[in-house]
Amino acid sequence: MTKRKSTGVDEYIARCPKEAQSDLAKLRAAIRAAAPGATERTDYFQMPGYSNPGIDFYDGMFAWFSFKKPRLRLHVPPSVIQEYRKELAGYPTTKVIVSFPKGKPVPTTLVMKLVRASLKAMKDKSKSN
Repeated sequence: MTKRKSTGVDEYIARCPKEAQSDLAKLRAAIRAAAPGATERTDYFQMPGYSNPGIDFYDGMFAWFSFKKPRLRLHVPPSVIQEYRKELAGYPTTKVIVSFPKGKPVPTTLVMKLVRASLKAMKDKSKSN
């Protein structure tokens, strides 16, 4: 059996409060399911992020996740927040962050939609330049 190379994401989750770790793992799993070919890394913004070689911007990065007490956060491009603003009405947002309350079920279907939209938006942006 070969040991998979550490990307720093396991360590990031382990440094977060115990009560957030399970939800962070669910958020991570939803992102990976939505973008199975993405590269997982922590070298860009020092938080778990996902890149794709088909993207020319931000070193291929298209989504990140983080924990800032008391919320789990998904970071995506502003266009994605705007596109899904009706579905995000129940969640605090900034220009690039959607926050999910700790202790409530992670909305994995919504996370997957946002990640797919983010990947598409960044690929489209790469094609248009």
